[in-house]
Amino acid sequence: MEIFFAYDKKLVIQALRYHFIGRTEVRALMILVNVFAIFAAALFYFRKVSAVAFLVSSILWVGLMACFWFILPNTVYNKASTFKDTFKMTFGEHRVRVENERGYTEWNWAKFTSYVESPHFIHLYFDSRSFFLVPKAAVEKDGNLDDLRRLLHERIGKKK
Repeated sequence: MEIFFAYDKKLVIQALRYHFIGRTEVRALMILVNVFAIFAAALFYFRKVSAVAFLVSSILWVGLMACFWFILPNTVYNKASTFKDTFKMTFGEHRVRVENERGYTEWNWAKFTSYVESPHFIHLYFDSRSFFLVPKAAVEKDGNLDDLRRLLHERIGKKK
């Protein structure tokens, strides 16, 4: 199966958010900060803490949410030149090949540890932090998404 694609910034940012929020440590931190914010609001309501303490905790909450929702995905997008290229991607029996005007790279299926589907992409993971985004729209346009899902299930085996 062969597909051709370029990345859309808005969709990539959404996929990066999906990746970061899906990580266990980020989810745990967000839950902890939300519990802290609720606890701070309750203490403020019952007049156990001052308005300044509640304001500081609220600023912490807003800052953390802004980091995970805006700053981190945009920083990753801007640093990675990959998202600005146009690609040809071939899913073969033994390997995956990605090409652009500067060259190509190939990965044996064994290089991938898992895969995840987000609303607009398939995330092919090399490890818990490294992944390659495959746009679903390109697969639907140039190939068959169900065939790719079947191939990924056979070759990689596990969803994250």
